[in-house]
Amino acid sequence: MIRRETRCRARAVQMLYAWELQGVSPMHDVATGIARITGPEPSVFDGAELLANAVVEDADVLDREVEEATDNWRLERMGVVERIILRLGIHELRTGDVPPKVAIDEAVRLAHWFGGARTPAFVNGVLDRVAHTLGRL
Repeated sequence: MIRRETRCRARAVQMLYAWELQGVSPMHDVATGIARITGPEPSVFDGAELLANAVVEDADVLDREVEEATDNWRLERMGVVERIILRLGIHELRTGDVPPKVAIDEAVRLAHWFGGARTPAFVNGVLDRVAHTLGRL
């Protein structure tokens, strides 16, 4: 059984992906659309929407941290899924709501689910670097 927190993160990735593709629509509208497709799960959707909103609010700061942690990678060269998972992982590392190893492991799990074959290793490496930079590891 997949934990509620993990399902929240996965739904947040879906919401953020739709948000990016729709040209930055209001997150509530995006969340409503995702709920129509996947079926409502209030405890998961509420948590996912809060998480997605927090990532959107800090997107500029999170993007700078992604660029600082990646050598020779511009943000626009990264895939949308990779960029979203990195934003989410860095947000969780910065807030300290979960232990850093949990934030990284969860991001790597999302990378396995939503990304390509090389995405998990890329996400792990970038988030490990950010965690060390932030003094969390």
